Amino acid sequence: MSSKRKPIAVAFQGERGAYSEVAVYKLFGKDAEAKPYRMLPEVFNALEKHQVDYAVVPIENSTEGSVTETYDLLLKSNLKVCKELNLRVVHCLISLPSVPMDEVKLVYSHPQALAQCRTYLQNHGFRTLSTYDTAGSVKLLKEQNLRDAAAIASEYAAEVYSMRILEKGIEDNKNNYTRFFLLSEKDAEPTGDDKTSIIFSAPHVPGSLYSVLKEFADRKINLTKIESRPTRQKAWEYYFYLDFEGHRTDKVCQDVIETVSNKCQFVKVLGSYPKAK
Repeated sequence: MSSKRKPIAVAFQGERGAYSEVAVYKLFGKDAEAKPYRMLPEVFNALEKHQVDYAVVPIENSTEGSVTETYDLLLKSNLKVCKELNLRVVHCLISLPSVPMDEVKLVYSHPQALAQCRTYLQNHGFRTLSTYDTAGSVKLLKEQNLRDAAAIASEYAAEVYSMRILEKGIEDNKNNYTRFFLLSEKDAEPTGDDKTSIIFSAPHVPGSLYSVLKEFADRKINLTKIESRPTRQKAWEYYFYLDFEGHRTDKVCQDVIETVSNKCQFVKVLGSYPKAK
């Protein structure tokens, strides 16, 4: 007798229908068990406590920039980045099934979604109200039967809550992508087409950041992103989050990580993972 294989459990932040849930299915297929958590720290905690097999977290958007809370949580966590995904984000204006466009006065959504649709919202004269989640905004409309309001969320969210799409593709920039990290207890094996993410803090002296970045340039290692975040220990001192091409087990990457570690007060490898296609 064959037993049915247990589905992969993946934590994500938001309600059912969130873009992060869409990212789960893009990574694992529809058979995955996507488990919603209200806040990002809860997503990290679920994986750290082995309540799920993986976690999906947003790291940056192509138009609105980095998700700083994710970076701050990665600093404190021992979880590793094992994969990345670039998800095309198509925003929809969603209402109760019987509500026409001309009745909508107020639009709910996550602050990043509202920002990504700023021109559209201004052109229609809509008032806006920020919420913690795109799909949660759709759920709110339905639960409170809000007839003068709409929400910005995914087409999938409208399907989940049986709501009406008033207009699709309302984002200002049609080249709108969100990059997600897949987190695990260990990173991925090398594929030959990889990235590595690290955090470091350079000494607070002239030329220290240049000295670190020069180590990558001298080895012809391509940097794909650099982001600074306050250390919160001393005013005007920063952690630097760096993505570069190559796997941490590659000889040239091992050399640069070792050299940078000798130059810096703090270095942490967040993981190596296949580049998103």
